[in-house]
Order: sequence, then C-alpha cells, then structure tokens
Amino acid sequence: MKSVTSLLLLAGAAAGQQAAYGQCGGIGYSGPSSCVSGYACTSYNPYYYQCVPGTATSAPATTSKTSSSVKTTSTSSSVKTTSTSTVKTSTSSTKTTSSTTAGPTATGFAKTNGLMFEIDGVTKYFAGTNCYWCGFLTANADVDHVFADMAAAGFKVVRVWGFNDVNSIPGSGTVWYQYLSASGSQINTGANGLQRMDYVVSSAAAHGLKLIINFVNNWNDYGGINAYVNAFGGSASTWYTNTAAQAQYQKYIEAVVSRYKTSTAVFAWELANEPRCSGCDASVIYNWAAKTSQYIKSLDSNHMVTIGDEGFGPLTGGDGSYPYQAGAGGYTWVDNLNISTLDFGTLHLYPDSWGQPYSWGDLWVSTHASACVKANKPCILEEYGGTNNCTIENPWQKTALSSKGIAGDMFWQYGDTLPSCNCQTSQDGNTVFYNQGNWDCMVTQHVAAINSS
Repeated sequence: MKSVTSLLLLAGAAAGQQAAYGQCGGIGYSGPSSCVSGYACTSYNPYYYQCVPGTATSAPATTSKTSSSVKTTSTSSSVKTTSTSTVKTSTSSTKTTSSTTAGPTATGFAKTNGLMFEIDGVTKYFAGTNCYWCGFLTANADVDHVFADMAAAGFKVVRVWGFNDVNSIPGSGTVWYQYLSASGSQINTGANGLQRMDYVVSSAAAHGLKLIINFVNNWNDYGGINAYVNAFGGSASTWYTNTAAQAQYQKYIEAVVSRYKTSTAVFAWELANEPRCSGCDASVIYNWAAKTSQYIKSLDSNHMVTIGDEGFGPLTGGDGSYPYQAGAGGYTWVDNLNISTLDFGTLHLYPDSWGQPYSWGDLWVSTHASACVKANKPCILEEYGGTNNCTIENPWQKTALSSKGIAGDMFWQYGDTLPSCNCQTSQDGNTVFYNQGNWDCMVTQHVAAINSS
C-alpha cells in the first residue's frame, strides 16, 4: 500500500475515547470520535481520521460517500512524534498462546513447488489478503475473531506488518516494536511490543493460516525508512547503504526471525513494503536485496524470503508506460527476481496511482507472469485495489488465476468488526469487509473459482 496513515486499534476505544494514533473518524467508521488527552482527531482523507498529538478535538459526522481513490504516492503523512524519550522497555519474551479451536493441521513449512506453492502438503493456487493492522491489535479475542473469519472465508496466506518503528517511545497501551535512536535503539519484546506478534503467530497457527511478515515500510506509516533516517541521518535513498541504519535493520530482523523460525505459521519473510530508491542506480536495491536475503537465510533455512516490491521496470511485452520504465522505482524487478536467495516474486497493482486505466491491470499481471515462468519462480499478486472492488478487480483476479507463473493473489485490504469495541477496522477506500458489501463477488466467488480450478 502506497501510504496508509491508518489505525492502531488500542485499548482506549472501549472506554469511549480513542487512544494515541487510533482511528477516530471517516466514512464507514463507527468507533470513538474523540481522542485521549493531548491528542487531536485529524483528517487525512474522507475515510480516515487519526488521533495525533495536539489539542483534543472530535471528528465531524461523516454522511457523504466519495468515489475518489485514496491511494497516493505521498510520503508526507507521517504522524510520528520526535521527542527522545529514554524510557526503558521490557525485554521479556514470554509468549501468549491462543485458546481457539485448532485449524487444519500443519504438515510442514510452506515452500515452492515449481511455479506454485506447497502449503500444508497441498500444491495449489491460493487466495489471501492483507491485514497490516493485525499485529497492532491489543485484545487477543480480536485477533482470534479476525483469523477465524479469514479461515472460514478460505484464505490461506495473510500479510502483516512485522514492523512498528518509533523515534519516541509512546505511552502505555500503544503497540510499538522498535525505538530508533543514534544514541541507542531498543527492540520492544514486552506486552505492547513483539508479544503482540507472538499472539498473532500462535493464533494464525491455530486457524491454519500462513503469514508473510514484513520488516520495514518504504512509506512513513508505522515509522518506516523515515524513522531510520530520523535516527541515523541520510535520506530514504541512502538508507539502503547507510551502515548504521542497515546494522540496526539487521538486528531487528534477527530479533523477529529468531522468535518464529521454527513456526510453520510463517509463510515467508519480506524485506520491505514497496521499497523504492528515487534517483538511484538499480544496483542499489539489487545489492541490498541480495545481501539482506542472504542474511535472513543464514538465520533461518526453514522459511522462504521475498522482497515485497511492486514490480517496476522494463518487461518483455510491456507497453512502455511509466511502471515499465527503467528507474520507475529505482530498481529493475526482473533482475531482482533472479537473486538466488529470493524464493519468489511479488507484484502490486494500483493503476490509478500510476496514471493508467484499470483495464491496463491485466497486462501488468500477464507480463509479470511470463517473467516468473522464465525465472522458474512462482510470483504472488500481493496487493491490488480499486475504488469499485468487483468491477475493477474481478478481471485481475481471473487473469491472475489463469496465468502460469502467478501462484496466488492477496487483495488490499481485509476489514472486519472487532468484538472488543464492536467497531470496524480501517476503511481506506479499498477495504473489503467480512460478509458485507462486495464480499461475495470479491471473495466468495473468487475462492469458489480457485477451488474448482
């Protein structure tokens, strides 16, 4: 997702006020509209208001609908605070366990099988989704509820943010994973840190789901590369070669991988969400991806590794439009696909953000599929979205399912109603809510088509 200034579903919701950095308004939102003391409810788009530091306000009632896309390539939506708190965090690594009914029995680690994936002993095209916020839920019952609904829908793989980087340590009740500072960074293994991810992994296992876990964001949401830049200097483009930033990035990778390297609930490790390098030679991201993926493989030989990129760069059969141009993202996707320590490729699809008609999406999928076949690696249509889900996205789903080389697809993004607050998760304009609205045509019919293929 390009820039998803979005919710942290936190404990304050149940008390009538939204906690720091929680969603407080927007089209379709039904939760608390006022923020805790010291935070103001600020609008980022018609679908999303967030509690950020400032004079407390409430979101106005939203009665109109908008058909405009909220997908942007802006990186100016960061709401991180910048104070340099020295609060010491917990280093406990106690794990919680899910109390839900066990899902399908895991038969081993997910792996590639030719141009497909083998998941729990079955080699078949899969349906999945994105749930960036799953690791930020503070109520175990919410995690279990969401994963139970996903499993019932027929999803096999769920992509979650495995990062939540800050430059100042937030108050209690706010989930954060890593505090970044040149004077000493901290990885939060406490109850409001990686123990939340512990529960996500255990609940995914209980429900027969596999997770793609991502390590950093190209965009500013939940810290991202910008949080490293704030701590260690440089820019988003020099982050890939910044010695101090990369050393801390690898420390964080080691901390996460070491917790879950024996879990069959992990589908794959992902280097970044939509890495780009403006004005860079393509070798910068190539070398970073090769080095980082090799490092992860040295820590964990059980799980697959992928980049998490969008798919930019020249491809045979492309039409020469912006996404196919050299340097569009500062890398050449097809070259990166051939890195030996990467197990599969990813592509994302947002034609409106790239100045293309929605019908262009079929070409994007098919040309990447052909490149995957040539590389002899499976690929995933890992993110895709549009303002009119079914009309726009159903053709892409059909093209992906019928294209050799594409082994699964994961729409952006999943939505649900949380039992802890009886409120809905974030609607960013692309969200498809469980058993509501476009669910049948986007999910039920698509899963049925996969099962019958």
